[in-house]
Order: sequence, then structure tokens, then C-alpha cells
Amino acid sequence: MNNSVAGTARLIGAGLRALLVLTVVCGVLYPLAVTGIAQALFTDKANGSETKDRSGAVVGSSLIGQTYDLPKQHPDDPEEAAKPDLKWFQPRPSNGLGSNSVNTQYSLILSGATNRAGDNEELVGWVTDAKAAVVADNSTAARKVRPQDVPAEAVTSSGSGLDPHISPAYAYLQVHRVAERNGLDVERVAKLVKDHTEGRQLGFMGEPRVNVLELNTALRDLTGN
Repeated sequence: MNNSVAGTARLIGAGLRALLVLTVVCGVLYPLAVTGIAQALFTDKANGSETKDRSGAVVGSSLIGQTYDLPKQHPDDPEEAAKPDLKWFQPRPSNGLGSNSVNTQYSLILSGATNRAGDNEELVGWVTDAKAAVVADNSTAARKVRPQDVPAEAVTSSGSGLDPHISPAYAYLQVHRVAERNGLDVERVAKLVKDHTEGRQLGFMGEPRVNVLELNTALRDLTGN
């Protein structure tokens, strides 16, 4: 009986020591080591890929698309459609899967694709209306936009619904409108787009793209708005 109690006590003691050691190693030392390496080698990514303006204020994450809309005239009306603020470069549509209805403290879009077929009547209606809006919004006295000039991503959302990038073609399509609305030279705004155009990853993966948040942040710094 005494031997059984002693053996059990030794097993319990060994288990507790193993628990203590593994807790320290896996719960303290390992997380600290990983966090330290991430902060030392990948500071920007480890902190959420934050985008900052000229003053150093955080304006968002370069990984998540934002909308640039005018304030609603009736904020409490859920049926009121948002209207784009045309002094800013506009992202691709960010419909996602609807709005968050659980934590209403924040106006969040649920990430995800609609998975509608190409011949879905509702999707066709969205695309048709979106193309007409892009043509109307971006046509100026100096330049008329043609429907065939509108890129596909200007009228469709991404798989996540929160894509932060647009193509250089869509960015350049908006240059005249942004310049006119902000009282800037077209060449100056076009240079902003050129400076914020990212090439293919490793030179061959993906397509050239423009991060809308970073582009609008540079535009705000330029205009002082």
C-alpha cells in the first residue's frame, strides 16, 4: 500500500513538473521568441501592416479595403444607399456578405464572396448599374469615359469582398476626376498613381496593382485635406 501511494505521488510530481516546464517553454519562452523575431525582422507585418499619414497617425491597414463615401444624410436609415466621395480614388466594390449584425458598435462588412453565377440576374444588375455609375462619376469636361474603358474589378468585388487593391488601369481612369475635384494638375495626380503602382511579386506572380488606401493617404498629404 505504501509503495502504491509513493509511486502515485512520484507520478503526480513528475506530471506537475512536466506541466510547469512545458508551460514555461510553450506558453512563455516560445511566444516571446516568436514575437521578438517577428518584431525584429517583420515589424510592419507583425503590427498589422498599418498605413500612416504624414503626421504619423494610423489611417488603416494596407491589407483591408476601405470605402470612401460621403456621410449619410440620414445615418439611422439602413435603406439609404451610400454615395461615393468623388474627391478620392474609389476602391472596387466591397459588398462582402452583408453587414455585421452581432456587434453593432462597429460598422463591419462580413468578408466573403457571393458565389453568384455569371448569368445571375441580380449580379448582372449590379454590374450594369456599377458600370453606368463608374462612367458617369469619372467623366469630366476634359475626358469622357467609355463603357469599354471600365475594368472588370471596377464593377465586381473580390473573393473576400475586401480587396485593398485596384488595377493601374482603374486608378488612371479616375485621375481626371480626382484632379478636377481637388483642383490639382492631372499630371500631378497621374504621378501619384505611378508612384504607388506595385509590380508583380518576384517579377512574375500576380498582376500590377495599386493600394487604394496608400494612394488616398498620399493624396490627402498632397492636398492637406
